[in-house]
Amino acid sequence: MTETLPRARATDADVPRPPSSPWPREVGLALVALVALAVTVAVVVLDVRAVGRPVPAGASGEPGWPIAASGLALLVPGLVIVRGRPGHRLGPVLLVGGLAWVVDALAGAWLLEALATGVPLGGLAFTVIARWGAFLLLTLPLVLLLFPDGRLPRGRVGRSATVGSLLATALLPACLVVVPSEVLDARFGETTSPEVRALGIDTLSVPWSGWPVVLDVAYAFLPLGLVVPLVVVVVRFRRATGVRRLQMRWLVWAAIVDALVMLTSRVLPAWATAPALCLAIGVTAAAVLVAVTRYRLAEIDRLLPATVLTALLALGVVAVDLVVLLVAGSVLGDRDPVFVAVAVVAIAYTPLRARLWRLARRLVRGTRDDPEGTVAALADRLESASAPDAQLAALARSVVDAFRLPGVRVEVDRADGARAVVEHGRAGDDVVELPLRYRDEPVGRVAVPATAFAALSRRDQRLLADLLRQAAAAARAGALGASLQQAREQLVTAREEERRRLRNDLHDSVGPGLGAVTLRIETARALAGVDPAAADAALGRATDDVAELLTEVRRLVHDLRPPALDELGLLAALRERARALSGEHLDVTVHGDDPGELGAAVEVAAFRIVSEALTNVVRHAGATRARVDVGREPGALVVSVADDGRGIDPDRAAGVGSHSLRERAAELGGTTTVTCPPAGGTEVRAVLPVRPPGGAP
Repeated sequence: MTETLPRARATDADVPRPPSSPWPREVGLALVALVALAVTVAVVVLDVRAVGRPVPAGASGEPGWPIAASGLALLVPGLVIVRGRPGHRLGPVLLVGGLAWVVDALAGAWLLEALATGVPLGGLAFTVIARWGAFLLLTLPLVLLLFPDGRLPRGRVGRSATVGSLLATALLPACLVVVPSEVLDARFGETTSPEVRALGIDTLSVPWSGWPVVLDVAYAFLPLGLVVPLVVVVVRFRRATGVRRLQMRWLVWAAIVDALVMLTSRVLPAWATAPALCLAIGVTAAAVLVAVTRYRLAEIDRLLPATVLTALLALGVVAVDLVVLLVAGSVLGDRDPVFVAVAVVAIAYTPLRARLWRLARRLVRGTRDDPEGTVAALADRLESASAPDAQLAALARSVVDAFRLPGVRVEVDRADGARAVVEHGRAGDDVVELPLRYRDEPVGRVAVPATAFAALSRRDQRLLADLLRQAAAAARAGALGASLQQAREQLVTAREEERRRLRNDLHDSVGPGLGAVTLRIETARALAGVDPAAADAALGRATDDVAELLTEVRRLVHDLRPPALDELGLLAALRERARALSGEHLDVTVHGDDPGELGAAVEVAAFRIVSEALTNVVRHAGATRARVDVGREPGALVVSVADDGRGIDPDRAAGVGSHSLRERAAELGGTTTVTCPPAGGTEVRAVLPVRPPGGAP
């Protein structure tokens, strides 16, 4: 398997990491994590102790563990980013924001404990919650403004709008630090209980008659703290390309999940609101972490629609369940409606719901959850596809359907050197190439989008490998079928070309020659009585013409099949050919034993290959000796021609003769190799399959 990835481009996401000693930072981050975890445990313990206690007016009675869990959800990504990307500003924002949420949760739980048992620092706990806790509102705007590269918007307008939105968000928390509690009670129509006032909650308050107007302005400016960051996110998303766009889509996914979670919490009991908020914060923090550190962890283009579809299907299933229960209860009246409704759902509706849920998962995840069905579907498609290209299309479609990929490209190398390419969907340029192998022989390759392949689990990758193994056999069979058809067409073409050549030779040479001989004989007959000498001369010329025709006929016969093969056998015919080519400067010898009974095609191919090789030696090698060896191997005839000539230049392109040698062997399913041994010269070696008469391959 080879992976082809685009060259990384420098983006704003590539924040330089300043050199520093990792040991103090690692220890500090570990201590922060331990402290936050210990505080969360303390919050849970205090929440358990506060169960059943009365809550005085002015103190929140909500449990603190959801706030602490939300803080941990922000803290953990902050720790990871600070550790892995020290120069990225999102890390400290998430880290400080998470700690602030955890401390706020501890303050709320400690306030209830102080009101119930009189433990000290109750006033400080109230100040943290009611006065300083509003600064937690700055966490989300800062994350949105710094995402994904850790930098605020550039330009005079962008920077001014950013600073203005942050000041608008911070105005209300700053006012709550010093505004008297009486002003807040009057604004919200509440009365803080004497128990809470006894804690000293107005130690930092500043009396002023203008507080109501300032609070009105602060609450009016509060939406600007989210409007501007949201506009910044939208603008960045529209302008983003490449890596930046992938990062921005993670934030879009988090926004969709948060919206679905908050909408769902509206129809759930009141106790589910806090866990839903914790889940939404956790999802957002996780999306920010993945986008900053590993934006290719999953294919976000598939994750976005899959999330929406899965959520809608889940909500639909819950709604149908409620409708079934309500209808069953209304129809049955007072006759144990709940019991009968549950029975109806269990017997009639539950199997249908299971099938609908499987269908929904198939729409989202493909058929990967049913490996046997996926392999069987591929087998059916391959059987129904007769043409090789149709089989490749069936493989591409099966892989796309099985794993819900955006596209797949299948490439198969054919025997003639051409490459068949079929693409289903769009695989793109950033792909992972998976090899197609049949019995360890490369057949082709399948290109899968790199991000989609990285998102596949080990189980999915094993299923993909099974599909490729089955498809490789089909591709190999298709390639062999195409090669067989091509060989048949070449055989028919060669036969017809040979017939046409014979027809042309007979028509152009033998036919006119016989006609000329006939005319000369007729002329001799006419002259025999009046001019015997002229008649004799005409017969002499006719005799010469017949001799030339016999030579032409022998040439035609020799081209069809050398007569020496039938008269002498292969080994003796090669020795005769060697004597014909030997001369003053070249000595050709033939060695070997009688190869036994051979097919006519094998004898002709061996004779032609040796003759062509010896002709090349005479013309080009400049050799003094050439040796021809003939031998048998199991199921094959082996002939070789070696000389002591100058050899072949490695940079020289193969000529017509070399191609002819290879084609003659390939026609019988054999091979021909041309090499230059280290000792010098050239060696041509041909291996020709030998089958018994009438035997199968």
